[in-house]
Amino acid sequence: MHSRFQPDRRLTARMLVTLFLLGLLYVGFVAALIVLLNSVILVVVIAAGLLWAQYWFSDKIALYAMHGRIVSREEAPHLHGVIDRLCAAADMPKPEVAIARTDMPNAFATGRNPNHSVVCVTTGLQRRLEPEELEGVLAHELSHVAHRDVAVITVASFLGVIAGLVVRFAFYSELFGRGRRDQNTLALLAMVVGVSIAVYAISFVLIRALSRYRELAADRAGAMLTGRPSALASALTKLTGDIARIPTRDLRTAKAFNAFYFTPALGAVPGFRQLFSTHPSLEQRLDQLAKISAQLGPAAGSRS
Repeated sequence: MHSRFQPDRRLTARMLVTLFLLGLLYVGFVAALIVLLNSVILVVVIAAGLLWAQYWFSDKIALYAMHGRIVSREEAPHLHGVIDRLCAAADMPKPEVAIARTDMPNAFATGRNPNHSVVCVTTGLQRRLEPEELEGVLAHELSHVAHRDVAVITVASFLGVIAGLVVRFAFYSELFGRGRRDQNTLALLAMVVGVSIAVYAISFVLIRALSRYRELAADRAGAMLTGRPSALASALTKLTGDIARIPTRDLRTAKAFNAFYFTPALGAVPGFRQLFSTHPSLEQRLDQLAKISAQLGPAAGSRS
């Protein structure tokens, strides 16, 4: 399927490179676990089963975790109407439409391909944004679906999740099995944890780099589709400021899904720590949108 969203070859190249590197890492990780645990069938079956579940049910998992609910046209006529118009303009299948009843102003897209995807917005976002700002955010989210980077980031995140689970399992296994293990078992456990931590760290950095770039790509594509980069910039500025006023406890709950959000739940971080952020800085995003606005000329702010 080819939509009218402008293709981004640099995004495609980055996705392919990231998947290739993570694929090599994943094969090495599984091989290391097979050697260390001496159980080919167990490791392969568990790894394959979890990857299958992550890919096929990513949309349902994300909606459940964020308390999102699929809504009909009758329940959310305005939201459906905006997505209908954007999908027609982009010549792409319409995703399912969902709403999460939380005051945190945000949106995300998820799903394994454009024919099986969901765009979810929070009630906090709907309450705060003007119609043209909401359109800009939804165009941004739809570009994630059209570029298929939603599926890529979902699969890419899987390896880190598995590595984290192995470390957690090993920790609790050691905690509750203390005193009943010999030195060989403890050495084996330490090696499994060491390999898992290394895999998690490498996958973490690779995924964050891809995530930051795909947000810039979605900003570009969304702004070009609507022809109103200033509306998207306005939404970014407004939501970033409003999220800072949401209770930290609520934001920490949502932090695990930062890579999927329109704007990060806990905000971008400065300096060297930006390397570990899921999103580029607000300044980077606004600067790019200003350049797009200049390219489009006076018509950029006057489209209806």
